Amino acid sequence: MFSSFEAYESWIYNLSNKYANIESASLVLIRRGRYIAVVRGEIYFQNCIRLRVYEELIALFRVEITGYSYDVWQRNDKLYWYDPQPHPNDPTLARTHPHHKYIHPNIKRNRILAPGLSFTYPNLPFLIAEIEDNVI
Repeated sequence: MFSSFEAYESWIYNLSNKYANIESASLVLIRRGRYIAVVRGEIYFQNCIRLRVYEELIALFRVEITGYSYDVWQRNDKLYWYDPQPHPNDPTLARTHPHHKYIHPNIKRNRILAPGLSFTYPNLPFLIAEIEDNVI
């Protein structure tokens, strides 16, 4: 989707112009070399909701995500989070392996499928829509 870090960086810095429910954001793209970068920071929404973002990126022919962690909080309460840590012994997660979501109750052990996440296209539109539709 994005051919360069510059294009991805411009896109993340303008998310609040594209999504009306974003009040502010502190996302930054930090280069770790010519082909590697990370994105970290938070996106703030109404009702004290915030999305904490960490992405590891590589840009060879296009920008791809090689690792991530996304947490959704309301004030000091973690509502849910996503990560791609493999759980090969959990057959219920096989369809979206390695992408999955941690939810309550027992948030550290209760994992469900995450069909909206990918390594090959940006995850933020899915995550923002999920917050807009289900949390705010």
